Amino acid sequence: MKDTQTTAPVFVFGALRSGTTVFRLMLDAHPHLNNPGEVDYLFDTLHRDPGAPGGWRYDLDALRERRGFLSSGLHLPEGKDGLDLLADFLGQFRARKPGLLTLNIHRNLGRALAAVPGARVIHMLRDPRDVARSCIGMGWAGTLYHGITPWIETETDWDRAAPAIPAPARAELTYEALIRDTGAELHRICDFLAVPFEPDMLRYHEDTTYAAPDLSLIEQWRRKSTAKEISQVEARVGGMMTARGYAMAGPAMPPGRWELLRLSAVNRFRRWKMAVGRYGLGLFLKETLTRRLGLRSLHRRFAAQKRALDTEYLK
Repeated sequence: MKDTQTTAPVFVFGALRSGTTVFRLMLDAHPHLNNPGEVDYLFDTLHRDPGAPGGWRYDLDALRERRGFLSSGLHLPEGKDGLDLLADFLGQFRARKPGLLTLNIHRNLGRALAAVPGARVIHMLRDPRDVARSCIGMGWAGTLYHGITPWIETETDWDRAAPAIPAPARAELTYEALIRDTGAELHRICDFLAVPFEPDMLRYHEDTTYAAPDLSLIEQWRRKSTAKEISQVEARVGGMMTARGYAMAGPAMPPGRWELLRLSAVNRFRRWKMAVGRYGLGLFLKETLTRRLGLRSLHRRFAAQKRALDTEYLK
């Protein structure tokens, strides 16, 4: 095997709720693979700056407020910024476990590849209609039509970045194939990563809160969505969906002006209802009002309380 301490990391890139977390648990169960989880905060807050040493800089204030960073256990070394700081963070991850470093991200793929030359990418896909249903369950959307937005944004990002990735440096993986034929797909991914397959990858669920692969999680949209909901979503995303191998369920029916207004109102109401249920009415109102009024000090306090509740919820 190559020296994994100097080899560029491998990015696992896919939309939120596309199965990247269960896949990362499978990867991390391998003794020669190291996946610390979602690290979008590393690239959300890293920006090109011609005036900075190396041409990059971090928005350190924004980084310090990111829930992912706060729960990562990473420490900020004094005197480092930009690509030097990114390299330090990657080194901290590598120090925790030997093996090839793999990193889950959901956006900013082009920026990540520019900052980490030579990185390979595993592009993970899931049926966007199931992604939308899962976003509703998380409280991120109130309608199937709006729940599709994260998938569109991630896949648009992929379409921009993919042409610059050499074919040997990228692999495609669908959630559906991973769940239906877990062993075969993990063998294929191990070949791509140039590591031997390890049966421990199939036992990821024994030490985590995630269950073993469950076929009932595939095509939930068929059982839980109305024909109208599906036709509206397919009108919005049909071209991207079919280009990725997901067939349309029927004729697409884009919502009209009044239907869009109704969907927006329903989406907003359901999201607020879910948020109040999770955070309580008081905290929800305090965080919302201080954010909208620009009361930064107070808002940071209430946002931190929300992050703590989010962390408990995601566990």
